[in-house]
Amino acid sequence: MWKEFKSFAMKGNVLDLAVAVVIGAAFGKIVTSLVADIIMPLIGLISGGIDLKELHVGSGEAAVNYGLFLQAVVDFFIISFSIFLVVKLTNRFRRKETVKVEVVEAPAPAPEVVLLTEIRDLLRADKQYESGN
Repeated sequence: MWKEFKSFAMKGNVLDLAVAVVIGAAFGKIVTSLVADIIMPLIGLISGGIDLKELHVGSGEAAVNYGLFLQAVVDFFIISFSIFLVVKLTNRFRRKETVKVEVVEAPAPAPEVVLLTEIRDLLRADKQYESGN
């Protein structure tokens, strides 16, 4: 059982996935900081100091905090757009794999086939000549 687990854990796909999760978590922190510390304060300045997190309906403990939902929606769009830009950038710099097409020439026909083809062509030419007279 240990050998099976070891072979599973050491497969390339599992290691790639683990690295992607760690990098994704770090990237998520960066984008969250971008949204919380830079973009949302700018939106607050533009909108007259409104903080989306503070928006709610109701009073006390029975409040519906729709501002937190709006903040999550804004975060989602900014994070998804950031990931789109990163993927687009990496695809741009990724080396384009060239497709090599090998041209394989057909082997030369056997001498008998060449001779028979010439005889056929001569007979056709002769037949056309006779029908023309």
